[in-house]
Formats: sequence, C-alpha cells, structure tokens
Amino acid sequence: MTESKDITTETWDLEISPKTGFLKFDFKEIWRYRDLLLLFIKRDFIAQYKQTVLGPLWHLIQPILTTIMFLLVFGRIAKIPTDGINPILFYITGITFWNYFTTCFTGTSNTFIANASIFGKVYFPRLVTPLATIASSLIRFGIQFLLLVAAMVWFSFKGEPLYFSLNWLLLIPLLILLAGTALGMGIIVSSLTTKYRDFQVLLSFGLQLLMYGTPVVYSLSYINTMKFAWLVKLNPLTPLMEGFRYALFGKGMVTTELLLYSTGFMLVTLFVGLALFNKVEKSFMDTV
Repeated sequence: MTESKDITTETWDLEISPKTGFLKFDFKEIWRYRDLLLLFIKRDFIAQYKQTVLGPLWHLIQPILTTIMFLLVFGRIAKIPTDGINPILFYITGITFWNYFTTCFTGTSNTFIANASIFGKVYFPRLVTPLATIASSLIRFGIQFLLLVAAMVWFSFKGEPLYFSLNWLLLIPLLILLAGTALGMGIIVSSLTTKYRDFQVLLSFGLQLLMYGTPVVYSLSYINTMKFAWLVKLNPLTPLMEGFRYALFGKGMVTTELLLYSTGFMLVTLFVGLALFNKVEKSFMDTV
C-alpha cells in the first residue's frame, strides 16, 4: 500500500541568485530599485551640507571664488587668452564642467569603501550607489550652470554678445558623455581600491594633473602650436570641454573625429568598469 503525498509549489516575489559571469548585467533589476536610487540621490545631496550655515549656497560660492583666482593668476598675471570669450564667462564655463566631472569621479571611485557597511547588511544592486552619485552631482551642475547663464545675461547688458542657438542642444549629449566617462573611470578605480589602497592616495594628485591637461583655464587653440599639444588632444575630456564652449559661445576647436574619439573612450571605459565592478562585488567584503 502506497501513501500519496501532496506536493506544494512555493512561489517567491524575489529570487537572489549568484552571477555566473562578470559580463552579466541586469539593468532591469536596477530599474526595479529606482525608489532606492531616488533615496540615495536625496541622501547624497543633503548629506553634503548637513550642519552647514550656507548649505547649497556653497555650490555658488566655490565657482565664484575659483573664477576670481583664475582671473588674477591666468588672466592678469599669465595673460593667457580666452579665445575671444569674456574671461569671467570662460573660467566659469571651465569650472562648471570640471566640477561635475570631479564630483562624479571622486564619488563613484569611493563606492565600495564608503558603502561597505550598507553592502554587508542588505541586498540591492550595488550599481545603484554610483548611479546615485552621478545623478545627485547633476543637481550641483544645474545650480552652477544657472550661475553661468545669469553671468551671460548680466554681461549681455554690458555689451557682450549673448550667443543662443540650437547648438545649446549639444549640451545634453556632451553631459551624457562626460557622466559616462566619469562613471566608467570611477568604478574602475573603486574596484581596484578594494585591494590596492594606493589608488585612493593617488586620486587627488592625479585629478590635479588631469585638470592642467584639460583646457579648463586655457583654450585648445592657444596651445595648438606647442610641442605638448598632442598630449592635451589625447585627453578624451578635451573634445568635451571644447564642445561645451562651442555649444555655449560658438567658439572652440572641436571636430566630429574628436567627439567620436571621446565617445569610443567612454564606451570602452564604461564597459571595462562595469565588468570589473560586477566581478569585484562578489567578494569585496573579504578585502574591504
């Protein structure tokens, strides 16, 4: 005599399974955690100025003070030309561009170390945290960009030409390229710093050197005939910076070939960064 047993099938709302390869990306999962992404964006923006008196006003104070310093050092003392653009507008443009890149890069490069306590307690797609850094930095960029636009309008009343055309639409793809480059480079460094903390020490020093290798305080046309100009052109951020000024003022040495070079660099860097990030997140808790 045989006994019959009822077999019940269990269903699960969420199934967490190990990743079988470092090239496996589940972007649908990131979309399912979009509410958490928004929460991290809010956290990153508010935490920057918690217990400060001026709060978000520092987003305006920093570029203003830096512009004054650049105007004195590079404009008055070094007398570096600004490609026919008002020096103040020239420097604010470069600072706004560079601040967004450095904020995204430094924030994403610290992903594993800064969030180790959270990663060790609860599961969610780890890529949500660097994406939140990119998005929250965009708020800061928006505030500083409004300062730039206000300065452009102010100088238009002083007789400066106000350049406004469809070229401004180029700012959107340029920002996407800039954010993608910063994300790719940042998560590569973040993946490497889980084992090699030297990269974290070299980060600030490397960013300083990179700034002087990017046309932030000078134009590409100014150094185009110099011997080291090829190094600046080799920098994938150079076409983006020149394109940023071209979109706003109609001036800048930017070509389709240079923009394609920056696009290719961004895609390769982002792919390598995602692959390393995907691989390291499996075992980083053992080394952080």
